[in-house]
Amino acid sequence: MTARRAAARARAIRLLLLDVDGVLTDGRLIYGPAGEETKVFHVRDGHAIVLARAAGIEVAVISGRKSAAVARRLEELGVREFHEGVGDKAALLPDLCARHGLRPAAVAFMGDDLPDLPLLRQVGLALAPADGAPEVRRLAHWTARRPGGGGAVREAVEWLLRARGGWPPRTV
Repeated sequence: MTARRAAARARAIRLLLLDVDGVLTDGRLIYGPAGEETKVFHVRDGHAIVLARAAGIEVAVISGRKSAAVARRLEELGVREFHEGVGDKAALLPDLCARHGLRPAAVAFMGDDLPDLPLLRQVGLALAPADGAPEVRRLAHWTARRPGGGGAVREAVEWLLRARGGWPPRTV
């Protein structure tokens, strides 16, 4: 897809869906001595989520895993919609679209690995981090230069807002 066509799709986006492991984090799983899970988030990705929401793009997060650390981070960022422990992410799309009054063309999803492919195929704008699986990057309409957990979400949100003429944000 050409950059121009991808930017046209970006202008239609009203809902941004994000995967967690490999997108909001670098995909590594770290367990403490008591078995507690630790996650590392990039502060710029968090700020980008806040900027997206301020610009009128709703943000929802979908993860195949359950994580108290992710729930806490999303609460800090004001993300109200977190779907965890989801085996079939694509099955959520009709309900998300209905609740938000959107068609799939107004939804973007950033995923990084094979379980994300079905949802990436259904949304209007498929996004991938630089280190996403080759199958994901081939399917993506746009791929970040930065890796998952290393600013890929920030880069994607900046690109979306630039396509809409909303960069730099007025809140800066």
